[in-house]
Amino acid sequence: MHFSHRLMTWLAAIGAALTLAACAQPGGYPASNYPGSYPGGQAYSQYGRVTNVEYVRGGQSQGVAGAVIGGAVGGLAGSQVGGGSGRTAATVAGVIGGALIGNMLERNMDRSRVEHYRVTVQFDNGGMRQFEYAQPPNVQIGDRVRADGDQLYR
Repeated sequence: MHFSHRLMTWLAAIGAALTLAACAQPGGYPASNYPGSYPGGQAYSQYGRVTNVEYVRGGQSQGVAGAVIGGAVGGLAGSQVGGGSGRTAATVAGVIGGALIGNMLERNMDRSRVEHYRVTVQFDNGGMRQFEYAQPPNVQIGDRVRADGDQLYR
């Protein structure tokens, strides 16, 4: 009976870790960092010239937070198994295994750091705005463009 309780606690800890990992937002970039309408909700168009097109490399996540959280969950789960020196060994194994799994999960789920293209536009009214694209944009430096909401048109 006591072993069954420990097993259920261990499975609950693993389930909690997997549930948190599944909550990660899928990757993707909005077309722009700015809202597509005025505060009143009216859409607008602006005209300007492309001043820069750059390829931005994403940073590689080190997986430190995932390793720490995974190690804590693994240590908690390991401490629920065995008794005496067996419990200590299970706790250590849980910390190491949890840290490795947490590290891998964070590296694989960190979608906010993928490569993208950033287009900077200088508008006729003096304002500037950046648009981000997952695929190479169809504009070049010097192109005359129209920004309508979050989209650029040549």
